[in-house]
Amino acid sequence: MLKRKYGNRVDWRRVEQRKYSQSHLNTKEFQGYITLLKTVKVKEPLITRYGDKEICIVDNGYLWLQQFPSGKHHSVTTMFDANRDIVQWYIDICLEIGIEDGIPWMDDLFLDIVVLPSGEIFLLDEDELERAYKNGMISESMYDLAWKECSEVRKQLQDDEFMLIKLASEHKRMLESELK
Repeated sequence: MLKRKYGNRVDWRRVEQRKYSQSHLNTKEFQGYITLLKTVKVKEPLITRYGDKEICIVDNGYLWLQQFPSGKHHSVTTMFDANRDIVQWYIDICLEIGIEDGIPWMDDLFLDIVVLPSGEIFLLDEDELERAYKNGMISESMYDLAWKECSEVRKQLQDDEFMLIKLASEHKRMLESELK
């Protein structure tokens, strides 16, 4: 069973107080849902490590913008710190994107790509994808889809053509004033 991740992240226990907004866009540059979660108060910061770097990705006052593009097999979460500086872009490779009770979701296919503001790119969780395939959690076609989508996204990143990263700050501005 794939893990379904919702834009409002209501199951995230680390976040004690939150604000949330979302919108559906149909522009030339982007078609799909965008969501914005403000972590007003968290139980404790969340720090992650990439190589020799430790990066705080969640703390009080952080913003998580999620972009759920229609018809694609990836979703992007842009993490902003309390000063509204981008901490990282986290690209989830997913089987599909949908909407339930008005909230966008994606079914995670394990592979993830992280892009830091420095331009560094990290591929994550290949081992989880391999395990899921070997254990029969995902089919061969799902496995192949994950690697194909990952390859396409990485090429777009390399060629500076991955539009969701470029749209992140604009999408955040669109939703920030509507946080409830």
